[in-house]
Amino acid sequence: MDFKNKTVVITGAGKGIGAACAKLFFEAGANVALLNRGNDDAGIHDHRWFVQQCDVSSEEQIIKASEKIYEHFGSVHYLVNNAGIQRYGTATQTTSEEWDEVMNVNLKSNFLCAKYFIPYMQKAGKGVVINVASVQSFVSQRNVVAYTTAKTAVLGLTRSIAIDYAPTIRCVAVCPGTIDTPMLRDAIKLSPDPDEVLQECIDMHPIGRIGSAAEVAEVIKFMCDDNAGFITGQYIRVDGGLGITINGSKKEDLI
Repeated sequence: MDFKNKTVVITGAGKGIGAACAKLFFEAGANVALLNRGNDDAGIHDHRWFVQQCDVSSEEQIIKASEKIYEHFGSVHYLVNNAGIQRYGTATQTTSEEWDEVMNVNLKSNFLCAKYFIPYMQKAGKGVVINVASVQSFVSQRNVVAYTTAKTAVLGLTRSIAIDYAPTIRCVAVCPGTIDTPMLRDAIKLSPDPDEVLQECIDMHPIGRIGSAAEVAEVIKFMCDDNAGFITGQYIRVDGGLGITINGSKKEDLI
């Protein structure tokens, strides 16, 4: 699909999956609006590229950002809710502050961005909302109670948006497995043996490797394409097969 004269808004676009999406959509001809928490590139604007510093857990900041983006481009057609953070802990270890932080960034931001960007899609006559959830919306690791709860709730938000705004607006949740992003690299550095942890991540995936941000971005781009126009309210797992095996005895062990 040619995305020329179409506008996509991407949260958490400074690195990882968000940055890969920005590059891919820009190369496809789209106008790209990036919402970043940091301000390194904020204020860089031209006719197809708009960078806005924004804490996506803040309703006030999202309102201002949405108004600026619409004023700059005059339209919004796609929203990629990608911003996310990870905090570690069980239900008894996680503080209320950590819980609220994860919920605000990983869940509330998706709701707020949908709330203020969907009206612009309705003005355009159609649109697509992509919520980046996680394989942990379906299966869980230890010590990530806030993260897995927020990402699971994103699936419910996806269903509700798909139902409430059909047929004009489609909504899809894209659920990555382990992806080689700065967030992953920062997480494994917390281990005494990062190489061992990385190998464990690789071994969890039947496909024999972890994914790339570009691979997830390609799926997100396709979900926005009119060729995916019959897909809404669904959860697309981009996870290398993570979670489809119970890791029992290998066939050769039984012979």
